[in-house]
Amino acid sequence: MSTFVSLLNFTDQGILNIKDSPDRFNAFKAMAEQMGISVKAVYYTVGSYDMVVIVEGDNELAIAALLKTGSLGNIRSQTLLGFSVDDMKQIIGKMP
Repeated sequence: MSTFVSLLNFTDQGILNIKDSPDRFNAFKAMAEQMGISVKAVYYTVGSYDMVVIVEGDNELAIAALLKTGSLGNIRSQTLLGFSVDDMKQIIGKMP
């Protein structure tokens, strides 16, 4: 199971319909959970990004859920693969 950190920005369409954003997020969360993806956190932010969403699950399913959401036209995302401290210790332990 992998952790994905998605940095989201609203598109013109997304910001025009900002009042619907919490409902759109709830729809995303329901879809993700049906796919076996766990939504760990969501934050609306100010600054370079409008939202941060953290999900866990199978690589291909998580990416499919994020792509489906992006295809609706309300957000653009930049997604990062995240590792816990323990995961990073294991990765570092594999270095020659």
